[in-house]
Amino acid sequence: MRITVFFISGLSLVVSAAEYRSSGTTLVRDAVLPYIEKGELPGAISVLEKKNGVCEIACLGYSNVAEKRRITMNDAFMQCSQTKGFCGVTIAKLVEEGRLDLDDPVSKYLPEFRTLWVKVCKTNDMIVLRKAKNVLTVRMCLNHTGGFPFEVAGKHYAIPGGGWSGGMRIRIVAATAAAAPIDFEPGTKSQYSNTGIDIGAAVVEMITGERWERYLKKTVLDPLGMKDTSFWPTESQLKTHIQLYDCRTNSPAVYRYQAMNQQRPYNDDHVFASAGAGLWTTVNDQLKFYRMLMNLGLGCNGVRILREDTVRSLLAVSTRPAGLGGYSLGLNAPEKDDEDQWFGHGGAWGTGCWVNWHKRELKLWVVQLIGNPRPWNKKLEAAADAFFSTKLDHTVSNAYTGRMR
Repeated sequence: MRITVFFISGLSLVVSAAEYRSSGTTLVRDAVLPYIEKGELPGAISVLEKKNGVCEIACLGYSNVAEKRRITMNDAFMQCSQTKGFCGVTIAKLVEEGRLDLDDPVSKYLPEFRTLWVKVCKTNDMIVLRKAKNVLTVRMCLNHTGGFPFEVAGKHYAIPGGGWSGGMRIRIVAATAAAAPIDFEPGTKSQYSNTGIDIGAAVVEMITGERWERYLKKTVLDPLGMKDTSFWPTESQLKTHIQLYDCRTNSPAVYRYQAMNQQRPYNDDHVFASAGAGLWTTVNDQLKFYRMLMNLGLGCNGVRILREDTVRSLLAVSTRPAGLGGYSLGLNAPEKDDEDQWFGHGGAWGTGCWVNWHKRELKLWVVQLIGNPRPWNKKLEAAADAFFSTKLDHTVSNAYTGRMR
């Protein structure tokens, strides 16, 4: 394996790695470098990939500004809500094996969901409830149409500040959600919810007899070789993980010790797995997961995780009723499938990965930032559009490996 790396004013650009061929372009670097130099963007990683493994890979800036530690594709980071797609894959596996139907009532596996109460209105400081008419299905939990809040109230208070990493096993989250009123009739609206995804993971636990995170590791992470992905990063990973920063307008981003949703220490007993958010990974590991989706269930190591038709029908296109927007099983997905549509997911601190299985294209972006503004986003999008729209002469791409405009 040959890796070509350039360092410029404390910045690094990885332009060729492993079996993937360099495009010879520096579109993303050119677009975001001014923000790196001004400190508004402490560090970022971008991967743009075309069919046949032609890539533009850029590692820019720092994972730790104070230490001047350059960002790399092996640095651990919080992928936050990108965790949802991993739950979607575990659900799809059970559907594929005939152990689960997406339209099964959740109460088939979790009896506490047999009767649900819907908030109707608030009168004289009292919430009026009525019994839900629609049956809550597994599908609704995974595509955010179940009526559940973002997080259950008890999870917020399990530790000071609460959030993704705190306080509750998945099965307890589900039981808590079943005991509380929901916000609307199941299947009639959409509302983004970590809770619904955790309920889906609780269904996985009941079917498999294993904790969801163990089933995920055994059936997805280990087969794909994702050895650096976990809810509990190692001490070694934490020494070089990508630090968190707050965005500032026209001034350098400011270091943030932690976010209330995911608090230090990141790997002790207060951390519980959540299918809705909280999974740590590295770029090299995350690429293995999304390339598997791009290749319709086949990992780059030759291991098949899902059948092609499973990815096409359950993950790459919406499972919601018409008119409620696009979302499949833990993944943002188009309402209609065509060759220009992408599916994938983003995370709270600015991560995101999207794939187009028709064209075998992928775009990944990793930062660890809270808040706004993010003035580079439009330029980043334009750089990606230029990359995918440009026809490259692959016969000469190696001659341009490492060159910069």
